[in-house]
Amino acid sequence: MKKHNGKEYIENQKHDIAELLEIVAVLRSPEGCEWDRSQTFDSMKECLKNETQEVLTAIDNKDMDNLKEELGDVLLQVLLNSQIASEKGYFDFKDVVQTLCEKLIRRHPHVFGDVPRPTTPEESLALWKKVKQIEKERKGNKTN
Repeated sequence: MKKHNGKEYIENQKHDIAELLEIVAVLRSPEGCEWDRSQTFDSMKECLKNETQEVLTAIDNKDMDNLKEELGDVLLQVLLNSQIASEKGYFDFKDVVQTLCEKLIRRHPHVFGDVPRPTTPEESLALWKKVKQIEKERKGNKTN
């Protein structure tokens, strides 16, 4: 077993998101995989599209084992794109997580704020869309 940064990565042991981030970084490192290292945002677009379609197919087939695997493949696309962004100094996976958490809190004011709680899924979706529209308007005002 080859060590990377003094650590062995063994297939059939327990793993977590921190180790997954390490593995992706190793794959993109000079000691990593040539294919992973050669990827760019543009080259990853088709991969993300294909993996997303495979998730949809697994859902349509009600194949939970395959769904689990395909969701992992979509997560890999997110992690690889985040790693590429980190290498370029744009952002990293922690920034993606931070941005998502902020968005989820902001777009659920009925859960995390003091807005009255919708009583139906449709009302919840309408509230999500309303908050999203406000966000778009604010972004538009920042650029003017």
